[in-house]
Amino acid sequence: MDSALVIGGTRFIGRHLVNDLLDNDYDVTIFNRGNHDNPFADTEGVTHFEGDRTNDSALEAAKAEVAPDIVIDCVAYKPREVRAAMEIFADVSGYVYISSGSAYGEEIIPKRENETELCDCTPEQATDESGDSYGPRKAEGDRAIFEAAERSVNAMSLRPCIVYGPHDYTERLDFWLDRVNHYDRLLVPGDGQNLWHRAYVEDVASALRIVAEEGEAGESYNVGDEQLVTMDEMLGLIADAFETDVELVHASDRELSTADLSVDDYILYREYPHVLDTNKLASLGWESTPVEEAMERTVAEHLESDRDGSEYEPGREEEEKVLGVLDTI
Repeated sequence: MDSALVIGGTRFIGRHLVNDLLDNDYDVTIFNRGNHDNPFADTEGVTHFEGDRTNDSALEAAKAEVAPDIVIDCVAYKPREVRAAMEIFADVSGYVYISSGSAYGEEIIPKRENETELCDCTPEQATDESGDSYGPRKAEGDRAIFEAAERSVNAMSLRPCIVYGPHDYTERLDFWLDRVNHYDRLLVPGDGQNLWHRAYVEDVASALRIVAEEGEAGESYNVGDEQLVTMDEMLGLIADAFETDVELVHASDRELSTADLSVDDYILYREYPHVLDTNKLASLGWESTPVEEAMERTVAEHLESDRDGSEYEPGREEEEKVLGVLDTI
């Protein structure tokens, strides 16, 4: 296989995916509306096909022009979009849909493909665009993959957990990176032991390619760092990458409430552990980047960016109040 069509391809996961495909000798076409800067505008081996992902005719035109061996769909957010892709790309050598760990509808440790139940998806949720319906919509997209495989379409899905790394426009981790970079004392929700599985973006990119090449039709594959870290451990990795020291001060809901804060005000906090079993993906030959190395690359790019995660700011003045209360205990 030597020709890849990436639906998306310029922002975060797609951007790293294009680089991975180029490193593995693919000719790449990115398909998107052109609403964001194209980092590959002058890159040899990458062409751009402008079109709206929700326009089936545009996807059909891209397929006719590119004749891709593999298609990787980074921006299918509604089940209808996945089902349309299953018709349009039914004869390609491999189609991979980016699903999500949020597609799992059961809290269990760890969450396993083909074992852990997926979210149900109502007709209303299938067309909704809110965050509340994200998991159900992704789960229904997975079911579209299963159905297509029964018709001999070579389609698979990849389920990442929280993705982090360079060029992360969501800025979820940037909030904590900025905190560590600017403060010696950090207020940490809970006891610092909460566990929310994360996946380094370059590893997600390589997983997408490997699943397209080696995956089995109708199967889903979890992806996440081989080494899981708690919130305290994550902050320690960040501090090490910045070559600094930070004091972590833990606060419960009761203590946070003294400044009208709660643990839910903190991004990347999750009370119940979210852990994905990644052995199935590893059996295809996929490997993850050591977390220390992944964080060093993430911090280096963060320092070159203007992202600070401020949209997730719980309020530093309020935090100082909580820290003052804790100092008196």
